[in-house]
Formats: sequence, C-alpha cells, structure tokens
Amino acid sequence: MNTMGRLKRAIYNPKLFARGINRAYHQHGGLKSENKDGIDVFAADWDTLIVLDACRYDMFETVNYLDGVLTSKQSKGSSTTEWLHANFHSRDLRDTVYVTANPQLERNRDCWEVNLHETVNVWLNEGWDEETGTVLAETMTDIAIKMHDRFPNKRLVIHYMQPHYPFVPSDTMFDKEHLHRVEDPIGSNSDKENVWNQKFLGDLSTTHNELWEMYMDNLKYVLKNLGTLLDEVSGKPVITSDHGNYVGERASPIPIREYGHPRGLYDDTLTCVPWFECDYKKRRQIIAGSDPSADSNIDSKTVSKRLRDLGYRD
Repeated sequence: MNTMGRLKRAIYNPKLFARGINRAYHQHGGLKSENKDGIDVFAADWDTLIVLDACRYDMFETVNYLDGVLTSKQSKGSSTTEWLHANFHSRDLRDTVYVTANPQLERNRDCWEVNLHETVNVWLNEGWDEETGTVLAETMTDIAIKMHDRFPNKRLVIHYMQPHYPFVPSDTMFDKEHLHRVEDPIGSNSDKENVWNQKFLGDLSTTHNELWEMYMDNLKYVLKNLGTLLDEVSGKPVITSDHGNYVGERASPIPIREYGHPRGLYDDTLTCVPWFECDYKKRRQIIAGSDPSADSNIDSKTVSKRLRDLGYRD
C-alpha cells in the first residue's frame, strides 16, 4: 500500500491515526529510521546466528529448555525490514551465508546494497508448505544443516519464520485465510489485514489469551527443531530475534492497545529480544568469500505472493 493509501486509512480510523503519531514520536518525525540502541549483530561473537522471527524475550525466557546463557538485547528494528536494513545494508558480509524463510531481503534487494557470500531463499519452490502457508521449521533445519556442510568456513544466519504466524501447530484458519485465495490475481488482496491488524482493528473475535497460547505454541514448535540443528552444526551458535511483537500491550506515548510489530515503534515489547549463547564444543574457522551472490532472477510476483501469504502488506 502506498503512502497516500496509508494516510487515508489512518484518517478514517482513530487507532491507525494514533499509531501514526506514536511512530512519528519514536522516529523523531522521520529523522530516525532504526532503534539506535539496538545491537549490531554482525559485530557480535558467533559462528551461527539463529533468528526466530518475532520472538519476544519474555516468551523465549519462559519456554526455553536448551543449554546456554540467556541475556536480553535491543534489536535495531521493530520489523524484519528495519532489522535487515540496519544490519545488512552496505556491509561486507562475504563471510556469511543467509538461509532464510522470510522473503523480505529479496523484496528489498534492489533498494539495498547486499554483500553476502550466498543467500538461500528457502521460501522459494519446494521449501514452501502450501498447507500452512509458511516454511516449516523442520524444512529450515534440514536445509540449514545442508548449508553448514556445504559452507563449513562461513558464518551462517538461519532465519526461521516461527514464532511469527501462521501458527503451525494450530488447526485454526483465521491465520491461514490466504489458502482460500491462492489463485487470486497479484495485488487483488493487498487490502487484506493480517492477523494482528485484524485484532488491533477489532475485526477478530479470538481472545488475547487464545492468541498468546497459539503464539507460544509456535515458539515451542520451532524450539523442538533447534535441538536437531544444534546437534549437527559446529561452532558457536547464538539464538536471537529480529524483533518482538505486541499482544495487547499499551504503546507509547499514546497508550493504545497494540498488536503485531508495526515498523518504527521502539517500545521494549518490540525491541527487547533474546540473545541466547548456546553451549558448544569447538569454533569454526571463518573465511570470507570473494564474490557476493545475488538472486536477481527471482520473479517479483513470487516474492509479493509469499509476503502476502505471511501477512505482510504491499
């Protein structure tokens, strides 16, 4: 949706208007494009960075059972695009392979300078699960292990889609409604609200507690798969997230009850993420590559469709 479209929606909806004011406050009227207190993930010490999309610190702290040391960090963004831009853009990352279930890097590749050794877009083709409308955690784990074996001397960033909805363990359909419109023309559903916006706007009857339970179950689901990954991948692994997620908390400075992870809002609910340094035995030797990869032949319609399926608006 373009800027004029967003403005029209905000004018006719007080909650969206209040969200816009909050965003202007957090971004200093547009002068601030990221959370300046956020961690520079590529300056941190790790061999494998496991990113759990939209995983709040308090969620992870509650259900994690893996061995290691947990601290909290501030993320540079409140959305995936902000986090990617703040950490990836114009960086020399030729020592890094990015294995991802999230299409946002590909959507923005023409706008950003991306210098990775390799990008592995798991959400393309056989990596995509049509039944749930996402990339399953077990699929990500299998491919990540293969990429570790293929690139033994590279840093790995492994970006899982969970606990971001769709809620895989749940038999609900409200979070998977795109399955009823898979054949619709590109762009025809650009006004369809995602799960969190439906709740924010009062269009979803599912209760706060029900949403929280599904969200937590999605995190438990991906954590089960991380045990397999950690057994097979050498080096020092760190588990973190790109951003958090409101589930009915009050935003600031206008205390509206928020849902989802709107860009440009830097309340702790969105920016406080886990930084879990897993136990490990031996480090990997990391060597930078010579030529960054670029998936320039990916059909933009496929990127747009995958993003809509995951609830991202155009």
